[in-house]
Amino acid sequence: MFENLYPTLASEFQVKFRYSVQFTKKIFNPENQTLSRFFISEQNSGTTKKALVVLDEGLLFHFPNLVSEIRQYFKGLVQLVRLTDDIIVIPGGEGCKNNPKIWESLVDSIDRFGIDRHSYIIGIGGGAILDLVGYVAAVSHRGIRLIRIPSTVLSQNDSGVGVKNSINYQGKKNFLGTFAPPVAVFNDLSFLESLDDRDWRSGMAEAIKVALIKDPIFFEWIESNVQTLKNRNLDTMSYLIHRCAELHMDHIANGDPFEFGSSRPLDFGHWAAHKLEYLTEFSLRHGEAVAIGMALDTVYSNQNQFLSKENRDRILFLLKHLGFAIYHPKLSENKKQNLYLGLHEFQEHLGGRLTIMLLCGIGICKEVHEMDSETLATSVDFLEQYI
Repeated sequence: MFENLYPTLASEFQVKFRYSVQFTKKIFNPENQTLSRFFISEQNSGTTKKALVVLDEGLLFHFPNLVSEIRQYFKGLVQLVRLTDDIIVIPGGEGCKNNPKIWESLVDSIDRFGIDRHSYIIGIGGGAILDLVGYVAAVSHRGIRLIRIPSTVLSQNDSGVGVKNSINYQGKKNFLGTFAPPVAVFNDLSFLESLDDRDWRSGMAEAIKVALIKDPIFFEWIESNVQTLKNRNLDTMSYLIHRCAELHMDHIANGDPFEFGSSRPLDFGHWAAHKLEYLTEFSLRHGEAVAIGMALDTVYSNQNQFLSKENRDRILFLLKHLGFAIYHPKLSENKKQNLYLGLHEFQEHLGGRLTIMLLCGIGICKEVHEMDSETLATSVDFLEQYI
């Protein structure tokens, strides 16, 4: 009497995602047709779609005419896409992901302007803005078409080209989020000229990360171009961004894009970085925290005899030569208990067993499923004393 009354039903299907990442300058210049060509390619049935723009407030300090330039550009697209009456301007940085009132206000704007699933929400700004806007797009009407226009090195080479969206919750980074690809990404290199030196440098941490785990030739290129990168050469930076984005997108297409497993190789150095961001109340930029996290995992890899001393010092030298700190006192705080808690939170976020990516060489990595607390402590102490 307890057997199944009917045969079990099973279903299996695949959903194909496709999006492009384009590289341009001055995307809202009337003579730049990059964005207009995209909307033309999206046209169907002669319908006019709506677009809601969410803009990083910080950009207006450097580009005070940006709002009017956006409005003027879209006047030429009125038969394809109609801009909403308001362009929403919000503060950038991690604070926008911590404030539920900002999230609620964006959802209210989608409702107020009647942005439907065939309309667009366009996020313009740094990685935190794009995370937030992407989350709003994914949960509103179960998915609004998302366009990202990243404005920082970090967002152009990493977060802005990926499939993840999130906000922070319960004191935990990216606790609420979705896997929802954009319909297009446009990297406007002219926005990079507005960055201060910290933000210019910070985004390079993700390029070092992906080179360390995937591409030793790219790592050597970064080593060879340290001074040019520090001198803010835009052509050199544009190559770094393009190659880094290419490696990230290749991993997404050929790896585990929605992270059904417990491994996240692209998060090398991130378990400690995420905790450091909170411990410093986000006074550290994400890239700065990742640089410290990579330094820690590099030393830990060496302490476990996975990685040679030569390669350990090579990595630490590159980070320091670019201007990154490789140690922060918060690593040692509370007898390092806060750092150990970061491991637990990282495991909780991924699900399954703890999986940490360590290095066996430049471009050679391995997964481990436990971290020895004593070795971790000596790795922190090593970084504190490293000159």
